[in-house]
Amino acid sequence: MLLEVRNLQVKYGDAPALWDATLTVGAGQIVSVVGPNGAGKSTLINAIAGLLRPSRGEVLIEGVDTARLPAYRVCDHGIAIVPEGRRLFVQMTVMDNLELGSYRAAAHASRQEALHAVFSLFPVLKERSNQISGSMSGGQQQMVAIARALMARPRLLLLDEPSLGLSPAVVEDMFRIIRTINERGVAVLLVEQNITKALELAHHAYVIEDGRITTSGDPALLLNDPQIREAYLGV
Repeated sequence: MLLEVRNLQVKYGDAPALWDATLTVGAGQIVSVVGPNGAGKSTLINAIAGLLRPSRGEVLIEGVDTARLPAYRVCDHGIAIVPEGRRLFVQMTVMDNLELGSYRAAAHASRQEALHAVFSLFPVLKERSNQISGSMSGGQQQMVAIARALMARPRLLLLDEPSLGLSPAVVEDMFRIIRTINERGVAVLLVEQNITKALELAHHAYVIEDGRITTSGDPALLLNDPQIREAYLGV
């Protein structure tokens, strides 16, 4: 198993934000984690990435527990994250942002190959490689954020709310690109409030509420579950 999260608990101070979360992502899979705002989705993905230290539990990457490693060491195990809000270096160019994504020695050695791959996904970034990233549209900035993560040559890409703040047309493009990334051999763990899109894209899905994973299973079945449709889709 590429990623296995076991009984993960995260606290902010004394307040638990995530309770005994358990999930898996296999090689080549897209796994979606859906739920309402504030349910613990970002806490989960940040703990997997090493940005938060869990108080209990394990994060196993091909059997190696990385739960208490710093984020840069987690990246060495083939994990890259696209954080909520993109978090670009907005005063730097597109190319500068992309090159920062390949700081790992293994990724640096194949930087040109990685650039070719991300420019084939996002041709507009090649055209605008010298543009200041903060001057770009929201959709283009999200492209830069995803491309920067891919420059690390990850085996597992963590995506935190990639559709947030984007127009419907751009959201369609973004989910098409995520599928293409997966088809190129990168597993994806997707945290997303757009439940319909997230479930349509995924091979497996989890529902998180109030810091607990409450349901998991086949995304098509979850999408047609009356309780989920009423709670999250309003139908």
